[in-house]
Amino acid sequence: MADNSRHLIGLLLGAEEDWPQAFEALLRKVGPVKTASGTHEFEAERLTIEPFDLNDPVRVELVIDRLAYWYYHPREWLKKAALMNGTYLLNSPFTFQSMEKHSAYCAMLRLGLKIPKTVLVPYKNPVDNVRWAYTSAKYNKTFDLDAIAEDLGYPLYMKPFDGGGWRGVSRINNKVDLHHAYDQSGEMLMHLQATIDYDKFARALSIGAETMVMDFRPDEPMHNRYAVSHGFLSQSAGHQAVAISRIVNAFFGWEFNSCEMLVRGDSVHPIDYANACPDVAVTSLHYYFPWAISALVKWSVFSLATGRRTSVDLQTDKYFAIADNPELDYDAKIEGYLALADQHFETAKYHEWCAENLPDFDARVRDWFSGTEFSDILRETVVATYPADEHEKFQAHFQGLINLWLADQAEL
Repeated sequence: MADNSRHLIGLLLGAEEDWPQAFEALLRKVGPVKTASGTHEFEAERLTIEPFDLNDPVRVELVIDRLAYWYYHPREWLKKAALMNGTYLLNSPFTFQSMEKHSAYCAMLRLGLKIPKTVLVPYKNPVDNVRWAYTSAKYNKTFDLDAIAEDLGYPLYMKPFDGGGWRGVSRINNKVDLHHAYDQSGEMLMHLQATIDYDKFARALSIGAETMVMDFRPDEPMHNRYAVSHGFLSQSAGHQAVAISRIVNAFFGWEFNSCEMLVRGDSVHPIDYANACPDVAVTSLHYYFPWAISALVKWSVFSLATGRRTSVDLQTDKYFAIADNPELDYDAKIEGYLALADQHFETAKYHEWCAENLPDFDARVRDWFSGTEFSDILRETVVATYPADEHEKFQAHFQGLINLWLADQAEL
């Protein structure tokens, strides 16, 4: 029997305003979706953080989370919602430690991906723990930091094992840099990582079954880091970049994540692929912002309307069986992992469902981004982000890039 369903999406947010407003507006553009299972309607609600009884019901069916990586209270609420109420989560709170670089490096090295050589070194300064001084004196062996760096080769990078927003990242060119950065690291636990001579720095943003690989320039100001550059990777490297981003997400149960890769020719080297709060601000994504918000809406709607379920179990043995198969070369392993990832994300089903049930949604998205509601949100964001004397410049800058996206979409 057909069922009429109203689905509520929860937004667990920090101080962001630009993309949540865009998400809410585009979600309203979806309208009722009529499928064989019935009519589905969707709305969003911004969640507040409050005391909760472990037996409290949860009204929202799906949560887009931007807080739980940084704060324990919303993280524990998400765990309760998933275990007790079956709430669908785009990123699993049970694998958040993997959002720290260390666990993700280990897992992807196990799959044979081309991670630069990485060494974890002890804290420079004692941590705030009464047992540390005694334990350190008895069990922490002395080590030769210079020898480790020489083995990795200069230049190299020192960065916190848990990462986040480029915090504590240093390029190490020589011994002086090495010891200065290590002395400054304090109580942060640090990786030393070899660098790669690369042609391109790629950043892939994956949302569900969709992935966008972008030409990333980390040394540029935030508004200019993503170059509007099509075909900047070879066909092979581009395929690998999409595959690796999707494989990482499927492996850990993430559906809203970005992956950074150094690319040399056809060789792709992931260096950071665990971002619990990937950048989706209009002031940085600009040209790619409409795609990102549209994909986030479509994936949320698809997941709810098709009854997709969150799994708290990781089926890593399937990946390790491919990793341990001596008859498979690197490319064959990537294709094997990608097949598992596409099975996890129901990639083919997702695209077919969107084509059948949201046939004119992309046109509605274009109409919205060409209208006054978006330009008002953009101006609000620019005013909140930049000094008054730069408002007009940046309004024109970002609006121009959105207009470029609109023009490119018209040619498709």
